Parts: sequence; C-alpha cells; structure tokens
Amino acid sequence: MKALFCAASGLLAGLMLLFAAVKTADAADKKDCLRLHVLANSDSPEDQRVKLMVRDAILELMRAEEPRSKQEAMELMLDMGGELLSAAEEVLAENGLDYGVRLMAGRFEFPERDYNGDIYPAGEYDALRVILGEGKGRNWWCVMFPPLCVIDDGSGISQNPGGTLEFRSIILDFLRSIFG
Repeated sequence: MKALFCAASGLLAGLMLLFAAVKTADAADKKDCLRLHVLANSDSPEDQRVKLMVRDAILELMRAEEPRSKQEAMELMLDMGGELLSAAEEVLAENGLDYGVRLMAGRFEFPERDYNGDIYPAGEYDALRVILGEGKGRNWWCVMFPPLCVIDDGSGISQNPGGTLEFRSIILDFLRSIFG
C-alpha cells in the first residue's frame, strides 16, 4: 500500500511540475504577441459604433499584408502608421465626426483576457493603441499577431476573420481543470 501511495504521489508531483512548466511556457508565448487597443471617444451608441468601424478598418489593412512574425507585424504597423491613421480619420469623417484620432505604439498594461478559451494573462504587451477623440468610452482590444481578433457581430457567433484554427489538447484541458 505504501508503494502504491508513493508511486501515486510521485506521479501527481510529476504532473504538477509538467503542468507548471507548460503554464509558464504558455504565458511566455502569450507575451510574444502584438495587440490592438481601440478606445472610443465616449460610451454613446454612435461613438461605440464608430469605434468598431475604426477597428475593422485597421484590421483590414494589417491583415492584407499577412505578417509572419511579431517583429514583422510591428515593423509593418510602424511603416503603415500614416495609412492606419488615415483609415481611422476617414471612418470618422464618413460618420460626420471631427474629434480626431491618436495612434500610439508601445508597451501597455492589459487585463487578463479570454479569446475563445485561450487566456492571455494580465500584464504589459506590445500594442497599437488607437484613441478616438477624448478616449473616455468603453474600449476594445484583441491580439493582432498572431491574428486572434475575434469579432462578435451580435449574432452570438464569434467570427475570426483571420481564419486561424484553434487546436486544443484534451490532456492540457484536463490538467487545467484539476490545477486551475
């Protein structure tokens, strides 16, 4: 009986160490991304609607180039800064709004976020921050690279225009359910 208990304890300890290593590696991988953060002018329905239109215009431009790495995505974002700003300003003009747009590239603090079961821990991330007008409204954020910007069109169905597939590990899901 003692031998069985020792074997079970050893197996459990090994699984815990494996899970801790996987979780640490997963968190490190999550930090190697480029995020998008769009802040609306206000919480008015019009400003919230326009915020999503600006988001779509920026994502469309970035996706057209198909960066293959975070570094490439960051260089592309910096190279396209004027084009991204123009696209956002054009959305505002088309909607009769003149409160302006500011783009900021850098490292910003983000809360923990769950993208269809893929959890990005709270912390600092490289990001493009788009501030519309006063930037005092509800915000929207996603992962631009790798492309995980999931858009809910109100139908209750999440859409991932980037076309990426999600693969899940039953073993990791099981271990996460046990160890949190």
